Amino acid sequence: MFTEERIEQILDMLNKNGRVRVNELSKFFNVSEGMIRKDLQGLERKGYIRRTYGGAILNREISKSSPITSRMNENLNSKEIISKKAFDLIEDGDVIFLEASSINFMLAKLIAESTKEITLITNMVLIPPLFKDNEISRIICIGGVYDNKSGGVMGSEVLKSISKYIFNKGFLGSAGINLITGSVGTASLEDGNVKELIVSNSKEVFLLVEKEKFNVDSTYRFAVLEDFDVVITDTDIADEIRDKLKKLNVKLL
Repeated sequence: MFTEERIEQILDMLNKNGRVRVNELSKFFNVSEGMIRKDLQGLERKGYIRRTYGGAILNREISKSSPITSRMNENLNSKEIISKKAFDLIEDGDVIFLEASSINFMLAKLIAESTKEITLITNMVLIPPLFKDNEISRIICIGGVYDNKSGGVMGSEVLKSISKYIFNKGFLGSAGINLITGSVGTASLEDGNVKELIVSNSKEVFLLVEKEKFNVDSTYRFAVLEDFDVVITDTDIADEIRDKLKKLNVKLL
């Protein structure tokens, strides 16, 4: 086996399991442990992995809390694709919740410019003004303490208000998804509490994320992939993502 082929297989193992051990790789490939360490050193220099005692783990990015105003200007093409896919799933008579996320803002704009007759409940303060000229949809604003980073209102009053509703469809974003553990996370505990409740109170739950989020870990887990009925993301995603969601019986759009 060529070195390049061995390294490619090591990366596949890391993507599937999250970590590898030098002694196990040495036996699997029937090469010396010194050769495996050399392979791992090369992968570490390229930024793919972080070596640990006796092995290595994937070098995954950790999500950071950033202002909604900056996130709304990132990955616009991907977010436009995702928001249009989500928009097509909304039907007249739906009661939906849009939590505070940049993709949900774009989705809300599509709804505001449409003739769909729905009830929209949200804790994102930027969404209601989009409907100033829309007399078709019913907008319910959840009140609470405003958080300028997320662009939404948070806190115990928000949770108390949301708990009173049942939604046909809940649309949520995420700061990072770990395919190995199935964790779906966010950078903020309070934001995570809101998202967790929306998942619980929605008959159908939709996760709206760019493909880059599958390579990011978050500090707060609010759900696992199995909690979602549908994951909506970019069109050109990796086979490993498709395979994982298929195994979990989660629909991918």
